[in-house]
Amino acid sequence: MASFAPVEPDAVEIRVVACLVEKQRTTPDQYPLTLNSLRLACNQSTNRDPVVDYDEGEVRSALDRLGRRKWTTLASWSTARSVKYKHLLDKALDLGPGELSLLTVLMLRGPQTPGELRPRTERMYGFESNEELDAALRELVERGLATPLPRRPGERGQRYAHLLEAEGAGEPSEPAGETAAEPATPPPAAVSPPAAGDGLPERVARLEAELAAVRDELRALRDELGA
Repeated sequence: MASFAPVEPDAVEIRVVACLVEKQRTTPDQYPLTLNSLRLACNQSTNRDPVVDYDEGEVRSALDRLGRRKWTTLASWSTARSVKYKHLLDKALDLGPGELSLLTVLMLRGPQTPGELRPRTERMYGFESNEELDAALRELVERGLATPLPRRPGERGQRYAHLLEAEGAGEPSEPAGETAAEPATPPPAAVSPPAAGDGLPERVARLEAELAAVRDELRALRDELGA
């Protein structure tokens, strides 16, 4: 497979795209997902680590960034309430179904051992043997999409973690009183949208995000027709 070019999505993007993959594989009759269904999937308390509480603005902003990465796209459009989204992660990263399932569970539940991954990926992809699962993990590691972690005292199995999230994302901020180097200016895509309930600015932000998604979809269609 082709080598993987490093990218730096944030924690919200990781959760959003992983939920789209999970729901496509486990509840195909409910896929693609509306914005509200996707928010609920991100915030569910089962099969998630950590458990989060994202609002629609955060999920919508993440979808906008993921659309620019070509990791998600609009699946249907009639009104703002019925917009549905789907993932393109397998195509964007050139992943087989086994590798996609492993990466998705690592994105949703954090570092895990092969013994934990096999039953947790079963609804998305049934590995025929431990050897097949190990081979898929090796492929992810070789491509820089996952990494084995140092073993902790008393730990029996080798844990693996995904490497898609931006380095340092989610780490605690520097303690007060310590002098830090000049902070890097965050990229424009990382700027949070107006909070829900802000009236006109929020509606404008939502429309801009939806318009960007429509443009991404049209661009993708033009590319396909041109090919």
